[in-house]
Amino acid sequence: MDINERLRLIKEVGEEIVTDEELLELLKTKPKFIAYDGFEPSGQIHIAQGILRAINVNKMIKAGAHFKMWVADWFGFLNNKMGGDLSKIRVVGEYFIEVWKASGMDLEHVEFVWTSEFIKEHPEYWETVMKLSMNSTVQRVLRCGQIMGREESLSNPAAQVLYPLMQASDIHHLEADIAQLGMDQRKVNMLAREVFPKLGYKKPISISHHMLMGLQQPVSEEKDTKDRAIELKMSKSKPDTAIFMTDTEKDIQRKMGKAWCPEKQVAENPIMEYYRYIIFEKFDSVEIKRPEKFGGDLVIKGYDELSLLYSEGKIHPMDLKNTCAVYINKLVQPVREHFEKDPRAKKLKEQVESFQITR
Repeated sequence: MDINERLRLIKEVGEEIVTDEELLELLKTKPKFIAYDGFEPSGQIHIAQGILRAINVNKMIKAGAHFKMWVADWFGFLNNKMGGDLSKIRVVGEYFIEVWKASGMDLEHVEFVWTSEFIKEHPEYWETVMKLSMNSTVQRVLRCGQIMGREESLSNPAAQVLYPLMQASDIHHLEADIAQLGMDQRKVNMLAREVFPKLGYKKPISISHHMLMGLQQPVSEEKDTKDRAIELKMSKSKPDTAIFMTDTEKDIQRKMGKAWCPEKQVAENPIMEYYRYIIFEKFDSVEIKRPEKFGGDLVIKGYDELSLLYSEGKIHPMDLKNTCAVYINKLVQPVREHFEKDPRAKKLKEQVESFQITR
């Protein structure tokens, strides 16, 4: 694969790339590079964390990445996930990995690294955390609180200071060339890019992927801010705003039926996002079912065509939603079956579903 093709794949993943010039130089000098992403084991896993993450990781791998997936169990502990119970957090981490196995993630080129195990084997990690703390202001670090899913506040736990410093340390100790996380994590990547050169560390390239919208109606009308995507993203704390990776077909149909889908509106329409970022990534075409009196069924071969037809009012929102539910169900079905048939996976799912989710 030539450099232009590798670059194209990465740009499909990156809603924001800092910087294009650095990325191009990396691809010229490294046929194989290290990309890093991390996840907090925090209850059930929704479609953005499951299928969309698998799509993005596979594209990065095709472009030459060896992917290091940081299983952030200690970070979940700091963020009081599962009530701060590390044994439960470990179960949830194993559950996530089983979901990706069934979602088609290219696990042959993904290395899962558990925070708790890595730090115990590499105590020098804490020296890096201290160096970063000495070269960052409290105000600068607090602005990264978004990565914990929390607003900046002096009343938050002191873990809000430790957490971003540790996450920046992850990038260094995993020897990442690229930090490939969601737009909600970009602030800590920027912190690393600012501070690492002062410490003689390799400055990471930041590639931030799109945050899939929740299915609810937006609550405000702010536009053109990076925080807008984070405001609109799906939330586990609102189960009907997200499709989970083991939802039943009825669950999916019900959630899609209730979803916000304004007529003729393409921007900030969660159903259109599902088509753009998931369905047309996995299917070459879709068949929109419509009553004969409205023109009958439509076969659509790409997102651009769908976007045009919908904006012109040639597809009714309910037909769009019903068809979306069919294709999303096709993608979730192999995951459901894996957790029904594989004894270990089934046990993990039952354990996770029994846990009380905490903030």
